[in-house]
Amino acid sequence: MVNDKKITILCIDDNEDVCFSLKTLFQTQGWNTVTAGNVRDGLAVFRQVRPQLVLIDYHMPGINGLEGVRMIRAISNSVPIIVLTIDEDQEVANAFLEAGASDFALKPIKAPDTISRIKLHLKLLEQQQSYLVDKGINRETLNLIVGFMEKQSDPITSREIAEGTGLAYQTVSRYLQYMTAQKIVSNESNYGKVGRPRQFYKLQ
Repeated sequence: MVNDKKITILCIDDNEDVCFSLKTLFQTQGWNTVTAGNVRDGLAVFRQVRPQLVLIDYHMPGINGLEGVRMIRAISNSVPIIVLTIDEDQEVANAFLEAGASDFALKPIKAPDTISRIKLHLKLLEQQQSYLVDKGINRETLNLIVGFMEKQSDPITSREIAEGTGLAYQTVSRYLQYMTAQKIVSNESNYGKVGRPRQFYKLQ
């Protein structure tokens, strides 16, 4: 296991209150925190400190978080990058994942969700082979989803997979798109009385 006391997390966010709140939160876990108010400063800190995980905001002046993810990935292909965002748009999520993001944490920050998300990706980091299966698809994250689905006897929704794995819903949706295209899973629609049909997935 990763020794939590040696964990350093880099937070890149132009909102000082967010950085302060995250730093206070991470102190409860014994994690070190370094912060930067923009992507350029964040890259300089990253090169100097080499953190075990990065949290980066999407909307920032100058270089935004999406380009920031690409720039971090040019330095390291293995460090987990969690995007802080108020956006739940799946197209935005897909763009981030294809740029190299690992997962998402929605604002406003929820302490239990953020802590569990970080611990999950630190655990995946230990298992990581440092390569992608396909653009935006990491082997360890794919294995996590497949492993969870193997334990299910009935088809399940993407929301249920997200809750069961600890991954963000947007991340799970992107992986299910890939898994469906690769015929790893099949999906079926359940048309209820109102609203959109619910999609259920099962392994082939």
